[in-house]
Formats: sequence, structure tokens, C-alpha cells
Amino acid sequence: MGTVEQVETSEGIVVRSRRELWWERLRHWFRNSEWSQVARHLLRNRGALIGLVIIGTFVLAAVFAPYLATHNPLETSLTTRLMGPGSEHWLGSDELGRDLFSRMLYGGRISLNIGLISVLIGVAIGVPVGAVSGYYGGKLDIITQRFIDIMIAFPGILLAIVVVTVLGVGVQNVMIAVGIASVPIYARLVRGSVLSVKEQSYVKAARAAGISDFAIIFRHVLPNCLAPIIVQSTFQIATAILWAAGLSFLGLGAQAPMPEWGRILSQGRGYMRMAPHLTTFPGLAILLMVLGFNLLGDGLRDALDPKSRGR
Repeated sequence: MGTVEQVETSEGIVVRSRRELWWERLRHWFRNSEWSQVARHLLRNRGALIGLVIIGTFVLAAVFAPYLATHNPLETSLTTRLMGPGSEHWLGSDELGRDLFSRMLYGGRISLNIGLISVLIGVAIGVPVGAVSGYYGGKLDIITQRFIDIMIAFPGILLAIVVVTVLGVGVQNVMIAVGIASVPIYARLVRGSVLSVKEQSYVKAARAAGISDFAIIFRHVLPNCLAPIIVQSTFQIATAILWAAGLSFLGLGAQAPMPEWGRILSQGRGYMRMAPHLTTFPGLAILLMVLGFNLLGDGLRDALDPKSRGR
């Protein structure tokens, strides 16, 4: 009887295995949890589904790039330079005869990594800064927000250019630069949410019970600020990919021969008349990737809003 339990139901006492009970509890949790409602609402949103399909396609292509690539993305062949799309090179070849399809696949890996890591940097710095600033208020809040105001005064891409200029060119520095440029966005967003949440009765009760400020912020306040952080992160990944492509286009990001989309676009601009595919396909890839994350972000914003789910 170690693997079965007696359960009292409307039909009487029923003996079920622990595996059956575990699956039943899991199904009950999925049907009634807040996140299951969010998932169901998200899947009913046509735009969000399109965004998920676009992002999923790019992610799968990036993960399986070594198996999908038809050529070595760094291999040159001057006899096949500037070839148009065809059976040998599906998306054509560049000025050095490198296969554009293979370079696009590996470039998707770089763009996704830049987007995800830079957003993680922004969240790791901006969320604690905004939470502490909003929770404590006073002079600390004033000083912090004036510093954030100075950062917001610079356009994000310009701030990223300044950081890259200081740190030097390269993909890793682009991640850091884009992450730093997104810090004020998260700090301002989280501060506003914390100002509202900290006045709730459960936060006051936790404070009256003698719980430390650190525990209150990270156990009671921030978990109730997750929805706007998740939505903003989705949009911010799209922005980070766009900024990174722009920096690489200007020569401040990925360096040759790295197959990054912005770099490919920059190298192809000199051949737009004789080989338009060198700029068309990287441009479409950036467009679709940004569109996918924006569509998903719109869907998440509606799904995480209880008022929208009630309609």
C-alpha cells in the first residue's frame, strides 16, 4: 500500500496510486492557477500566436544552425561571389562568396544572445535600483531618480554608443552597452510599481510583524511587480536586437568575419544594385524578429491584465 492512497470522493472512498493523484493535482493546479489563465488568454490572442510562431522559428533555426547550414558561414569562395539565390546558395552569396543562408542562421544565434543577455543585465541592475528607490523614498529616491533622469535624457541608442566608445567595439561590449542603456527603463518602471504595492495592507502587516526590509522587497513587493517587468522585457528584447544591429551596422558591434545581421547588412550596402539580396534578407530577418517580440509583448500585456482577461 506504499504506492497507493485512499481518497474520499463524492462516490465514496477510492483507492488511487500516488502517480494518479499527482497528475490530478497538477491538472487541478493548471486549470485554476493565475498563470494558466494567462496562458489560455495568450493562446486565444491571434497576434501573440503569430509572434510566438515567428520567435519559435528563429529560436529553432538558431539552435539547429549547425545542422541546417548548407555551408561553413566563414568559408570564402571568390568564384561564387555575389551570386543570387539559387540551388547552390539558397539566399545567395556575399562579396567573398560566403553562403548567406548559413551566415543568417548563425547570425540569429548572435542576435538572440545579445537580446537576452542585455535584457538580463538591465533587469539585474534596474529592478533592484527601482525597488530600493521606490520602497525607501526620501533623499535616496530623489538622488537615484535624478541620476535616472540624466540617463533617460540621452536616447537609448546614443547612450549605448557612448558606452561602446568607452569599452571598445565587440559583441560582449555591445551586450553591456545595450544592457546599461535599458537600466533606467526598468528602474523607472519598477519604482512606479513599488510605490503602489508598498501601500498594500499585506506589506504593512509584514512590516509590523518585524520582517526585514530586504525580505519584504524581494518576497512581497517584487513578486507583485512581475507582470510589467515581463511585458517590458519582451519589448526590450526587440529593442536590444534592433540597437545591436544598428551598432554593428555602424562598425561598433560585431566585427568581421562574425556573421551578425547588422554587420551583414553593413557589408552588403555597397552592393545594393548588383546584389540586393545582401541587404534584403538581413533586413527582413531583423524586421521579423522585432515584429515577433512586439506582437508577443502586446499579447502578454493583455493576458497579464485582469481587466482585459475579464472582457
